[in-house]
Amino acid sequence: MQTLNKTKIGETVKVAKVHGEGALKRRIMDMGITKGVEIHLKRTAPLGDPIEITVRGYELSLRKEDAKMVEILEV
Repeated sequence: MQTLNKTKIGETVKVAKVHGEGALKRRIMDMGITKGVEIHLKRTAPLGDPIEITVRGYELSLRKEDAKMVEILEV
């Protein structure tokens, strides 16, 4: 299983599934990260956490711990 936290800068991927339970999963999905949406990894912070992604036309910073819950497919 490949997850969003292992994506390289400049890659565009498609969400296969959002793992997790309860409020955390709901929060990730409320940010627009749902099955089938494309995500582009723009950059990472100097120490590697958080990552900055483009999803549904807007930029979003996401902790790597949360990015581990997003299963992805190569585009």
